[in-house]
Amino acid sequence: MLGVPVYVNASMVLLAVLVTVVYGEFVRRELELSQVTGYLVGFGFVVCLLGSVLLHELGHAVTARRHGIGVRGITLELLGGYTEMDRDAPTPRVDLLVSLAGPAVSLVLGLAAVVAAVLLPDRTLPDQFALQLAVSNLIVAVFNILPGLPLDGGRALRALVWAASRDRHLGTEVAGWAGRAVAVVTAVLVGVLTWVGLIAPLGLALMVLVAFTLWQGAGQSIRMARISRRFPLIDLHQLARPVFRVPTGTPLAEAQRRGSATGPAPVALGVDDSSGRLVALVDRAAADAVPVDRRPWVAVDTVARGLDGLPTLPVDLDGEEVIQAVQTDPGAQYLVTSGEDVVGVLHIADLAQLLEPKRKMTQ
Repeated sequence: MLGVPVYVNASMVLLAVLVTVVYGEFVRRELELSQVTGYLVGFGFVVCLLGSVLLHELGHAVTARRHGIGVRGITLELLGGYTEMDRDAPTPRVDLLVSLAGPAVSLVLGLAAVVAAVLLPDRTLPDQFALQLAVSNLIVAVFNILPGLPLDGGRALRALVWAASRDRHLGTEVAGWAGRAVAVVTAVLVGVLTWVGLIAPLGLALMVLVAFTLWQGAGQSIRMARISRRFPLIDLHQLARPVFRVPTGTPLAEAQRRGSATGPAPVALGVDDSSGRLVALVDRAAADAVPVDRRPWVAVDTVARGLDGLPTLPVDLDGEEVIQAVQTDPGAQYLVTSGEDVVGVLHIADLAQLLEPKRKMTQ
């Protein structure tokens, strides 16, 4: 839609069934409809609800594209939807505008539905549709504006802290902790409303899921803020493992012995062809899978991978460029090049260890 790919998560099927049944039963009792008609009306409301969520996300997408940010797609899922962009906002102002565009669309839709509900005759199907769309859009607008990531209000808070401190990472971390506070308050509020009997079991389950999702999303934001602070530490000259090359046909045990003899720093084992040209890299997982007593009899070539399928990274990329390249082309290892020469191999585990030194990583 509008040139933006739209994807529907399988979890939306569960939401569609729940809303169709719950709202269908409600409208059937209110308007004295047959069960089939009630469910058809319920399904119609699902379509309207999904359209509202889609328009909310299109608000983000269109605003992002107007400010030069590419949009990879919109995904609709159980608890709403999200817009995936190809890069972060370049300034706090753009971040604020993009984050508030979605709630603004929901607010406009909600107010328009309120007007329609007031003008339409009471206890009719159009009136019920307008009323439910008004309630759902206004709830989406108000809830999303709460100041905590991953909500839109959290992005707005990040933009404000970023503008005041000139530190985007600080803004993300502050908004992430605010998001955890919102999750806790949501859980407490759900508990109170359940205790006084204002939330049905189905509503309780959904609200608990919302609170859990908020907590998880806020924690992920805090983690990403801490990781992104370390992007300037990424230096491929230092991080890439040098390639220790052995001739084709070398026994695996001998290749590993020679590589270990170079010193304590880990190296990547490469395989040269008969002309001395580097043609493959030893796959560590495949090499480790070979029993130790068989390694003297297994040629290094049998556990090596040709260079053609390996992604490359120019050695002079800065930290953010490395992360962007890795996200675009995920892999376990990358050839680090200077011109046409291979100067090293970046193992994704080494990069992860640099970015999160407190986490245990596989060497």
